[in-house]
Amino acid sequence: MATSDRLGITTEPDPSETAVDVVAAQDKVVRKATVAGAVGSFVEWYDYGIYGLLVTYLALNIMGEAEAGGLFLTNVGFLISFLARPFGSVICGYLGDRIGRKSLLATLLVLISGATAAIGLIPSHAVIGVAAPTLLVLLRVLQGFSAGGEVAGAMSFVGEYAPDARRNFMMSFIAVGSFVALMFGSTLSAVLITTLGDDAMTSWAWRVPFLLAVPLGYVGFYIRSRLEETPHFTALREQNTVARNPLREALTSKRHLKAIALTIFLPALNGPGYYLLFVYMPTYLKTSLGDHNFSMVRALMVTACSLVAIVISIPLMARLSDRIGRKPVLVISAVAMGVVSYPMFLLITTGEFGLACIGTVVLAVAFSGHAAVVHTVLAEMFPTSVRYSAYSIGFSISTIIFGGSAPLVMTELIESTGSNLIPAFASIITATITLVTVAFLRETKGRPLASH
Repeated sequence: MATSDRLGITTEPDPSETAVDVVAAQDKVVRKATVAGAVGSFVEWYDYGIYGLLVTYLALNIMGEAEAGGLFLTNVGFLISFLARPFGSVICGYLGDRIGRKSLLATLLVLISGATAAIGLIPSHAVIGVAAPTLLVLLRVLQGFSAGGEVAGAMSFVGEYAPDARRNFMMSFIAVGSFVALMFGSTLSAVLITTLGDDAMTSWAWRVPFLLAVPLGYVGFYIRSRLEETPHFTALREQNTVARNPLREALTSKRHLKAIALTIFLPALNGPGYYLLFVYMPTYLKTSLGDHNFSMVRALMVTACSLVAIVISIPLMARLSDRIGRKPVLVISAVAMGVVSYPMFLLITTGEFGLACIGTVVLAVAFSGHAAVVHTVLAEMFPTSVRYSAYSIGFSISTIIFGGSAPLVMTELIESTGSNLIPAFASIITATITLVTVAFLRETKGRPLASH
C-alpha cells in the first residue's frame, strides 16, 4: 500500500526496506539539501560581504580616492546591486516556479561567483580612468541580479526538503552559511592586512579575496548540481499542477499580495541587523568614530567576535522556534534589538576594543532570533506553486528599502549630523517596524507547506 513520507509525498514502499531504512534515507537527503543550501549561501554572502569589508580599498583603487567622495561612490555601488535584485527576483522566481529550483540555483551560483572574481580583475582608476567604476557598477548589477533569485530559491529549496517539525532548524543553516562567509571574509582580510601590510593591500592584495570566489563557486555548483529537484515541486510536476504564470498568480491574488506586503516589512530589522552590524561595521569602526577610529585589523576583529556569537546563536534560536513558534522568537528578537541598540552603540563608540566587542556581541545575540526565523516564516507564507516568485519579489523590495541603502544612508547621516549613534536609531526604528508586522502574521510552526 502506498504511504506518505515525512515530506508529505506519496511513495510506493520497497519491500526490502524497513521503516528505519526509509527514515535514514530521508534524513540523508535532507542533510544533503541543507548542506547545498548552506554552501550556496556561503558563496553568495562571501561575495557580498567582502565588498563591504574592503570598501576603502575599492574606493581608492576603483574610484580613485578613499576620502568621502570615493567612499560615497563605492557605497553607491553597494546600493546598485540591490536595485538590480527585483529584476533577478522576478525573472528567477518565474523560472524557479516554472522549471524547478535545482538547476537555476546552480546557475545563479556560477553567475555571482564569476561577477565577484571579475571585480578582482578590474584595472585601477589610474590605469583606465572612469572605465573602472563603470565596470564595477556593471558587475554589481550582475551580482544583484543573481542574488535576487538566490535567497528565496535557496530557502525554498531547503524548506521543501525539510520535515515540518524541524523545518526552521534545517533552514537556519542557510543563515549560518551567510555569517560564516562574512567571518571567513573578515578573517582572510585581517590576515592579509596583517601579513602583507596596508601598502600591499592597497596595491594588489585587495584583489585576492575577490578572486577566491572562483574555487568557492565551483564547489557550490558541484554540490548543488548533484541534488535532485525538491519533492514538493516534483509532486506539482507529476500532478501537472505547476503554475502556468506564477507571477500573474502571485500578483493577482489578494491572499498572495497580503503575504508579499508582509514579506516587505517583516524583514525590516534585517537591514540594520545584517548590513550595519556585520557588512558595514568594519567601515563604520574605521571611518565614522572620529578620534576613536579603529585600525582596519581591529575593526575586523571586533566584527569577527560578533560573527562567532551569531553563528552559535542562530541554530539555538531556530530550535526554540520549532518548539514554541515563529512569532514569539521574532517578538523577543525585535524587542531585544530595540532595547539594547542605543546602549550597545554607546559602548562601541567609546573606541575601546573590549567594550566594542561586548557591544557587537550583545547586538548579534539579540539579532540572532530574527536572523534564524524570518526566512522560514517567509517561505511558509506561500504555497509551492508561487513560493519562489512571491517570496523573491517581496524580500528584494524589502532589501532595497532597509538593507542595500544602509551603508550609503548611514555614512551620509553620520557626516551631516555629526552623530555616530545614527545606526542605533536605525536599528530601533526597524525593530519597531518588524514588531508591528509580526502582529499580522499567522503562526506557521509545524504546519505542512501548502501546494497551492
